[in-house]
Amino acid sequence: MIRTSEAVLPGHPDKFCDLVTDAIVAECYAVDPVAYCQVEMSVWSDQVFLTGGTATREPLRRPLEEIVKEVGRDIGYVAPNCIVADRYTVHDHVCRETRDPREWTTHVNDQCIAIGWAGYDEKVGWLPPEHFLVHHLTDAIWQSCRSGRLKGQGPDGKLLVRVRENADDWRIEHILITLQQQPEISLMEVTGLVLTELEDAYARLKKRDWRWQAKWQEIRVLVNPNGPLINGGSDGDNGQTGRKLVMDYYGPRVPIGGGALSGKDLSHIDRAAAYAAREAALTAVVTGASTCKVVLSYAPNFDEPLDVIYEMEGRGKRLPTSWFAHPEVVGRYRTRHEHLGNAWSYSPSRKCRLPLPSNT
Repeated sequence: MIRTSEAVLPGHPDKFCDLVTDAIVAECYAVDPVAYCQVEMSVWSDQVFLTGGTATREPLRRPLEEIVKEVGRDIGYVAPNCIVADRYTVHDHVCRETRDPREWTTHVNDQCIAIGWAGYDEKVGWLPPEHFLVHHLTDAIWQSCRSGRLKGQGPDGKLLVRVRENADDWRIEHILITLQQQPEISLMEVTGLVLTELEDAYARLKKRDWRWQAKWQEIRVLVNPNGPLINGGSDGDNGQTGRKLVMDYYGPRVPIGGGALSGKDLSHIDRAAAYAAREAALTAVVTGASTCKVVLSYAPNFDEPLDVIYEMEGRGKRLPTSWFAHPEVVGRYRTRHEHLGNAWSYSPSRKCRLPLPSNT
């Protein structure tokens, strides 16, 4: 079976929008622990557009323009990059209300279908192996762009992997990477550095999991096959919140359900249900199932979901419908908002963002 998956670096314009809007959610929580936020961002060239609304009992402490530029600087939109975050013109059309947000955040205020999935084992973060792999390689390249051999390159980039899954092992056949580079470094030099980082990352993977069986020399690696990418980020492509959902969830093998995540407070049912469904699937797998998909559907003003559908291979623990009730779900996940606005979006599929349940 051939499996493929894709991921992007934080400097990709879509992911930049996700990071900014999550940083705005975090800003709302900084002044009100039950804040309401639903904000979207789009970007093109040096123009940023913010829309949506927030409600907090105290005014936000910073202008949203400052948050946009701070996130941009943090991911590497600084000179000599072609994108310099401080030069963005920010069109702020977010309606900010200073009022009690619990009118929206204490109940299900929208309809929703959410899907959570888990499978395999801890060595691949209970993810499809190809999706774990592409995140592993992307993280390695990103860390190198921050402080390793590739320091100063990026921050835009994307990776794609193609894996042959056999009954007992996985063999990588292709890795494709496009990475933004600085103009003073040659494409050949960037290619050499990228290949070294990928080879090292793959070696670490093989060392801890024997199922990755391909030899490095057997893998076809394509680096910037379209030539040097200098004008990356919003200088080369437009960006929009919520366009990387397949990456944020489980890759193309698993359905993703309903709405986008970033820019929504953690009481929004799209977001809360996505985390609950993932945790329920994880619970089933760590208690005996080999794979599990959990599908939740919610209606406005109903705390409990209309449906909790388990599809699992093997036998694992099923959580009761009451476990998915909106107040309980929000109480579990709202306290984890410290991750919002960090270098990666608060994704339900990433093990580092959603610890295994310890008391279920």
